[in-house]
This record gives sequence, structure tokens and C-alpha cells, in this order.
Amino acid sequence: MVLTIAAAIFVFGLLVLVHELGHFITAKLTGMRVDEFAIGFGPKLISFTRGETVYSLRAIPLGGFNDIAGMDPSNNEAGSRGYCEKPVLSRMIVILAGSVMNFILPIVIFFGIFFFVGVSTPNPEPILGTVLADKAAAQAGLQAGDRIISLDGKAIGSWTEFVDNIKDNEGTPIKVTAQRGEETFETTMTPVYDTQAKKAMVGVMSSVDTQHPGIIDSMGLALQKTAMIVAMMLEALAQIILKLSGSELAGPIGVAQMAGEVAQMGFVPLLNFAAFLSLNLGIVNLFPIPALDGGHFVTLCVEAVRGKPMSPKALEYTQKVGIVLLILLMVLATKNDIVRVFTGG
Repeated sequence: MVLTIAAAIFVFGLLVLVHELGHFITAKLTGMRVDEFAIGFGPKLISFTRGETVYSLRAIPLGGFNDIAGMDPSNNEAGSRGYCEKPVLSRMIVILAGSVMNFILPIVIFFGIFFFVGVSTPNPEPILGTVLADKAAAQAGLQAGDRIISLDGKAIGSWTEFVDNIKDNEGTPIKVTAQRGEETFETTMTPVYDTQAKKAMVGVMSSVDTQHPGIIDSMGLALQKTAMIVAMMLEALAQIILKLSGSELAGPIGVAQMAGEVAQMGFVPLLNFAAFLSLNLGIVNLFPIPALDGGHFVTLCVEAVRGKPMSPKALEYTQKVGIVLLILLMVLATKNDIVRVFTGG
């Protein structure tokens, strides 16, 4: 529980910090006055003032904000330094900067992992890598580095054979013969069905072979991996829209639960998860929904074409529609989270 909370705070805090930092830096660079830069919502835990800006850390780490003067044209106390007084291009840059930072963060994370940790490829031999605590394999006494010799007397010669002999044996005790160093021993484990993977699992990952690329190769691999994940996400989003299905959506509870599970595998997998989530946040924030950055960008495009801002009434209506849509999505995602928690998914 403590690990789950710590992992969730780390992931949410990192993504929010990077996203809001994008808005903050570009607002300052374009001459806007930023009254407060906040990480989190609710009561202030820590705050200090530097220059004209209050920097604060708040109690609920599920978001953050920049209080940029002049966001409301009817209440602009910053004069020419107000958001509403800046050229449309400057405002577009500020609005898009948060999502841009969410795309840059994974590149930095992946580069760091590839360069400092290395590129890991699965070992085809039946040797255990990560063994998750409190899962079937760990409960059976298996450890990282153990080689699987046989399952129920059947010889296992590869990792694929090991997985194939586990995935369809939900709830069936399996006699395992394994080798640890020079010692061969026997134990019994019972695979448990995983609703997300849609197969029986025992809580292990294969061992890996690691190579260490140079700076240029690491950057190329980071860009390649980021592009591949973005393409996969866009394809998945298209399928959700075409099928009109929100069953795969996850809210803060689901994300926190996943962060806790990934954190059990180590800090590097948690960084990978944060990078994946950052790309997800960057894409979703660009949706043309009022109240999201993408919606603000659309209104700025309309203003650029018309040569004048949308009327306050029109902006108010679009904002209300956007807020209702976001609430509905959050309710659906939270419902999915609750179902997963109580069904063990």
C-alpha cells in the first residue's frame, strides 16, 4: 500500500510538474505575468514567493496549474502583460507547451534508460528474471536467476515453452523442477488468471540480455520508441472511438494501482510507465474538447481566422460543454477503476 501511494505520487507529480513547467516557461518567455505556479490542488503544503510569482506545493497531487494574469479578459490586472493582450501566436505557444513537454519527457527518460541502464532484450532460455512479491512463483519460493527444468515432469527448453505451459492452467497446481546454481529442487505453484493479460500467470518475467549503446544510438532509440508508442496509442484510441467503448479507460485509482504494481518490478520499469503515461497525457490534452489544451487551441484558431476573439457567451457555453464531457469521462473511468479493484482485474 505504501509503495503504491509513493509510486502514484511520484508518477503524478513528475507528469504534472513537466506539463505545467511547459506552460510556465513559455508564459514567462512571451512576457506574460504568472501569479502562481502550483503543483497539486487543495490546501498549500509549502509556498514561497520569488519575484512576482508564488510557487506552491498543494495537498492533492492529481494536477496543478499556472495562474497566468489576464486569462479572463474581463479581469485583466496585468495590462499589456496579461494573457488576453498577447498576440494569438504567443497564446498558442503557451497553450501547446504543456503537451509538448509531455512528449519531450519520454524521449529524455528513454534516452537515460538506454544510455545509463542499457537496452534489454528477453533471454529465450527458461531463466527467471523479475519475480513479483506475493505472486504464485514467489510464494513457491522461486527466485530471480532460477532455471526452470520441467513442469509436471515435462522438460522445458525455452521461455516460450514455460509460458505456454502456464497460461492455460489457471488454478491448477503445477509441480516445478528448477535449478539454482548447482542445486536442483522441486516446488509447486498455482497459476492465477489475469483479466488484463487474459491468461493464467505466476508473476514472473524472463531474464534479459543487456547491451549499452552510445549517446547517438541512445537518442535514436529513444525517438524511435516514443514514435512507436504514440502510433500504438493513436491506433488504440481510434479503436475505442470506432467501437464506442470506454471499458479500457482508467482513472486516478486505476493509474495508482498500476503504478504500484510496476514499482514492485523496480525503478526503471516505473520510469517506463511514467513515460508511457506522459505520452498518453500529451495526446489526450490535445483533444479538441473545451477545458482541455486542445480545446483552447481550437478557440485560438477560430480567433485567428475571424480576426477577433469569440464572444464571452460562446466561450462560456463551450467551456461548460467541455467540463460536462470531462466529468462524464471521469465518472466512466472511475467506474472502471472500482470494477477492476473489486474483480481483481
